[in-house]
Amino acid sequence: MQRILSTELTARTGEKVTIAGWVHRVRQLKKVAFLIVRDAAGFSQVIMTEASEQLTEGSVVEVTAVVTANEQAPGGVELTSPEITVLSRVDVPLPFELHRPALSAGLPAQLDHAALALRHPTRARNLRIAAAATAGFRKALEAQRFVEIQTPKIVESATESGANVFELDYFGRPGYLAQSPQFYKQLMVGVFERVFEVGPVFRAEPSDTARHLAQYTSLDAEMGFITDHRDVMAALRDTLAGMFEEVTQRTGFVPPPVPAEIPAVHFADALRIAGAPADEPDLAPAHERALGEWALREHGSEFVYVTGYPMRKRPFYTHPSADPRYSNGFDLLFRGLEIVTGGQRLHRYEDYLKALEGESLEPYRGYLDGFRYGMPPHGGWAIGLERLVARLVGAANVREVTAFPRDLQRLAP
Repeated sequence: MQRILSTELTARTGEKVTIAGWVHRVRQLKKVAFLIVRDAAGFSQVIMTEASEQLTEGSVVEVTAVVTANEQAPGGVELTSPEITVLSRVDVPLPFELHRPALSAGLPAQLDHAALALRHPTRARNLRIAAAATAGFRKALEAQRFVEIQTPKIVESATESGANVFELDYFGRPGYLAQSPQFYKQLMVGVFERVFEVGPVFRAEPSDTARHLAQYTSLDAEMGFITDHRDVMAALRDTLAGMFEEVTQRTGFVPPPVPAEIPAVHFADALRIAGAPADEPDLAPAHERALGEWALREHGSEFVYVTGYPMRKRPFYTHPSADPRYSNGFDLLFRGLEIVTGGQRLHRYEDYLKALEGESLEPYRGYLDGFRYGMPPHGGWAIGLERLVARLVGAANVREVTAFPRDLQRLAP
């Protein structure tokens, strides 16, 4: 008999079926025992005369039984007259219980025992939301004529920011793990005009905070033939709306609405709103939180763009604004946390020579070729997937929504 999932049981009332999954919980009452079986789709309730010692929590079982209506059971049905086969028995005590609504173990213990912790419905749900958001990212951009690309994660030189890269031995010469696909996606604008990538990026920042990872998933996009950064911001808004729609359709989780036009504030005004000194070169986490509260209070939006970051705080490829002190670069804050960085890039070869004046051009040779051979006005963005999902589900730490995080302290499992 072919196995079915827990979500298919309701349509099979009165039939004999086979399910399989993990023993989530066993409860023995006076005259009956309840076996809760967990599979990828949800839970099934199995009615037994008494519990077997073989049915330890976490054991994998196969159950053939009759689907019987019961309004109080999960999904309105339960399985009766079961034939139970133990496929894999757990004979060691679990480090923590999975049948509680929330994991009682602290985050370090959860991360140490990721193989078990990720099976908890809440942790698994977070990963499903991340998967749905990624699928929505792809779907939304393909609808906007973007083409998916794959770029190298091992690079020859640490050209973006040499202090924050991981160095490795590449066949006897130094190589580096890529901080982002920035240079490559710009070059691919010269091929497809609009491109995107989903992939890991690596940051050797010694930051041990709830928002930093040494490896995270970056959702990158780059688009050509723009007027300025506002075209990029509009495309990003539509992409986020598509991502959130896909999350709801695939998981049932309902994100907050993305405004038809996300409010935007210039960096200089953002400092004033956040109560920061006028000469601050960047926004601190407290400033971001203050701006999030302002956007919700004044605009009813959980999103806010901060535009016009100072040129001295942006990479060399950033396009300046009409006021050369400021850039056509932006961040998008969601619930008081920066989740996206983007902007308009330089596109003329001579502008790059000027921006790199005083530096050796050799490490940039392949990159600069794209501009030597003609590149349209372009710009793009990068979304930190883990930060986005953490904010969506209300997680206090990005590690709660990351399957196997890598950070300053953790290199396993």
